[in-house]
Amino acid sequence: MKELSIIIVSWNACEFLRGCLNSIRTSGCLLVREIIVVDNASADGSAEMVATEFPEVTLIRSNENLGFARGNNLGIRQASGTWLALINSDVKVHPGCFEQLVGYLEGHTSVGLVGPRVVGRDGQTQPTDWHLPTVWTTACRSLALDKILLRSSKRNVKRSMSGNAVNVEVLSGCFWVVRREAVAQVGGLDERFFFYAEDLDWCKRFWDAKWKVVFVPGASATHFGGGSSAVAPFRYSIELLRANLAYWKKHHGVSGLGVFFFLSVIHHATRLLLRGMEMIFGRGLDSAYKCRRSLVCLRWLLTGRGIEENSVSGNKPIQETGRAS
Repeated sequence: MKELSIIIVSWNACEFLRGCLNSIRTSGCLLVREIIVVDNASADGSAEMVATEFPEVTLIRSNENLGFARGNNLGIRQASGTWLALINSDVKVHPGCFEQLVGYLEGHTSVGLVGPRVVGRDGQTQPTDWHLPTVWTTACRSLALDKILLRSSKRNVKRSMSGNAVNVEVLSGCFWVVRREAVAQVGGLDERFFFYAEDLDWCKRFWDAKWKVVFVPGASATHFGGGSSAVAPFRYSIELLRANLAYWKKHHGVSGLGVFFFLSVIHHATRLLLRGMEMIFGRGLDSAYKCRRSLVCLRWLLTGRGIEENSVSGNKPIQETGRAS
């Protein structure tokens, strides 16, 4: 039965979106009931391309950039399927991916959300599952000890190689398939998150409601990623900080917010020191860029002042083409 509704939120990602829709069309998945594209007021002809080249797609044209959470919630309200696939516009769906993910949900009634193994444009497996942030893991990253003490990326690759589905705390929001029954209980994405951190928040809420989140490496997809963040990388760094501050305040209160703020200052101060030393000794080709990024983030944390970068200015949030994980 055609019970899968696919929801794609897109912003100025015409070529990525065309590739995504073509991959769904050619995958031959018989489960697909409908494809819904929510266009966030793109200025690159994305909506016109969908209307012309993919008449089978339900196109929702927004008059403003709703962001990732609001856009997906709009698509969820429109969808009629038992299963809901939320995928980024810069994703290429591999044959059999949807069938395996839906099949896993059908066979495991306690599971509310699943995601596939994701590879980058280079064909290498991307880390897409991780633990919910804690003071310990955040402190490790702040002190640049994460590569020594935290093994999340290698753990993800090993899980992919094993081929076994496994419970995880968080799955990247670039590709989700969820059970509508679970969404009805958990609620939609929190629209206070414009982009970034909404995947942390949603997965935590699934677990809090006793729905499991599972990584299914037998299913696979390609995620190109980073489309718009390359245009305004410093601004996106600020938006990532803003989203994580909101997450810590929501789930850990004012004290948690204070801890994350303090550790974020340490994080960028440490990175500024390390990258500065690399520049002095002539190491690290991208050290100057990373120094500036940390300087921009420190400025925002300590003064609240943003940065004008290319066409992005002021404090209005922006959305990434593919929404980096």
